[in-house]
Amino acid sequence: MPASRRTAATLSRQSTELALAVPQVMAHRLTRMALAGPFPSARDRREFHGMGQEKMLAFWQSRFAMGSAMTLAGQQAWLAAMQGASVPLLDTQAILAKGLAPVHRKATANARRLGRTRLF
Repeated sequence: MPASRRTAATLSRQSTELALAVPQVMAHRLTRMALAGPFPSARDRREFHGMGQEKMLAFWQSRFAMGSAMTLAGQQAWLAAMQGASVPLLDTQAILAKGLAPVHRKATANARRLGRTRLF
């Protein structure tokens, strides 16, 4: 399979899995918040605190991955131009797949972990 088709397949798979994992995680956590009420347990507080931390970490990992992919693409284009070769087009799907990977990884891991956790 050519690289562009492989990248498109990866991006499609990541998007689909993310679209399935996010509602599961949200439903579990919102139910957990509702059941915890105004006085959550220590376990609930750890989970609620981790929610914010993991989002920030995934965002920065995503931003760094996309920035690195953009920098590499720019360097390749510059090198091709300096050598007199045709400048390659920017592979936006590969950049999106790199950026989506950390978010996908965390969301699907949360869906698996929270799927095994009992609410009450």
